[in-house]
Amino acid sequence: MLKYCINIFYSEDDEGYIATIPDLKGCSAFGDTPEEALKEVLIAQELWLEVVTDKGWEIPEPKYKPMAYNY
Repeated sequence: MLKYCINIFYSEDDEGYIATIPDLKGCSAFGDTPEEALKEVLIAQELWLEVVTDKGWEIPEPKYKPMAYNY
């Protein structure tokens, strides 16, 4: 399986964590904790890829890379 970059951030508006996969348009999930958001977005990724495969559409190659931070 392809490995995609996952972004997780806290949303003040939603009062929880949002996880997104930038390479998979619209693939995102919510959780009360970063771990829960990650778990949910991995489920969303599986379903996203399943739908695209079933429709015969092209699965995008991973392009986004995690950002490195220097503290």
